[in-house]
Amino acid sequence: MRVLRAAGRTATAWSNGGGVTREIAAAPPGAGWDTFDWRVSLAEVGRDGPYSALPGVDRVLTVADGAGLELTVDGTRHVLPGPYRPFAFPGDAPTGCRLLDGPVVNFNVMLRRGRSAATVEMARGNHVAEPRPRHAGDAPGERRTRLVVALSGRTRLSGPDLGRTLTLERHDAALMPADAGVSLHADGVTAVVTLTVRTAAPGARTV
Repeated sequence: MRVLRAAGRTATAWSNGGGVTREIAAAPPGAGWDTFDWRVSLAEVGRDGPYSALPGVDRVLTVADGAGLELTVDGTRHVLPGPYRPFAFPGDAPTGCRLLDGPVVNFNVMLRRGRSAATVEMARGNHVAEPRPRHAGDAPGERRTRLVVALSGRTRLSGPDLGRTLTLERHDAALMPADAGVSLHADGVTAVVTLTVRTAAPGARTV
């Protein structure tokens, strides 16, 4: 298991000046935009504007802080009022963003289409993330990873595979194999993302 503290993240400014992004984790580690299997980040959005096109990438966006936003995806409007409601859309579709009432922080999960998939859950209070061991129906080389991110408040993790109780402060994260079960107690809201890499790129490593 890896603990990923929020204090160690670097902010990357958007090319259009509309906000900054902080990467939480990616596979393979350190992969660029053209080579990641999956990428999870937090983005601070300060103004309206278009999203960059991401060919071959599917996205799951969750407002984590702020009043919400309106996305226009391929000409269709989708209102995301308030936080903690995951919304999936294709990253290569023309997408524009309009803030409903001031800046927001978005929790972003990006998935290389055909290579990776994810489930994104918002956990409150006591929650058990069940182990997801491999089984006979899994594709050869398929690997699952679980990422836990404290979106608000404090989250305490425990479980037989952890060996101790781990505390995550706001925006801290823990990355672990999905075959390890973990119990959560969240003062606020915690994102539990189970990621599956179906086919790794030649020579690439997965977390």
